[in-house]
Amino acid sequence: MSPDNDSNDDQNLFRELMKGVKPVKQNLADLGKPRRVKDINHQVRRQAATSEPSSLADLGISDGQVRPVNPGESLLFHVPDLPLRTLQELKKGQLNWQEGLDLHGFTIEKSRAALSEFIRDGYQSSSRCLLLVHGKAYNREGEVPSIKSHVNVWLRQMPEVLAFCSALPKDGGTGALYILLRTRKRLAN
Repeated sequence: MSPDNDSNDDQNLFRELMKGVKPVKQNLADLGKPRRVKDINHQVRRQAATSEPSSLADLGISDGQVRPVNPGESLLFHVPDLPLRTLQELKKGQLNWQEGLDLHGFTIEKSRAALSEFIRDGYQSSSRCLLLVHGKAYNREGEVPSIKSHVNVWLRQMPEVLAFCSALPKDGGTGALYILLRTRKRLAN
């Protein structure tokens, strides 16, 4: 048998098996009737979510999974490979902070933009430790401190941040954080 003969046999077998099969007119699935959204607030929320200003979307930090944090709650985060000694020095306030930012009176959006710029600038200037004052929202009885809760999520998403913890009382206590940044790798000349 020649190779041409095998190919003809395959084609004939295929044609035989496909007898009676009708070609599909379109390759899209029929999902039924489109669902109408009756909740106006749902439509407004959806539009607001999709039209977030590009400047905020480009920050690389999101509000996903924000857990409310109590005003007096201490915050602590560190990357898994951070030396224990360095973490202890940060918690005891033994690492001098070079720059500070106070977010009192900021909205959530302005806080996100200011925090992102603060971390980026600190990293670019090779600062090792920063102080961030986020507040405790004591002036709004019964409310959780929303900026503190958001900051807790945002800082964990920033690749420049190695660790953060609540500050000592002299620097703001649970209303402030010490933030330990990665060191910039200098290029060898």
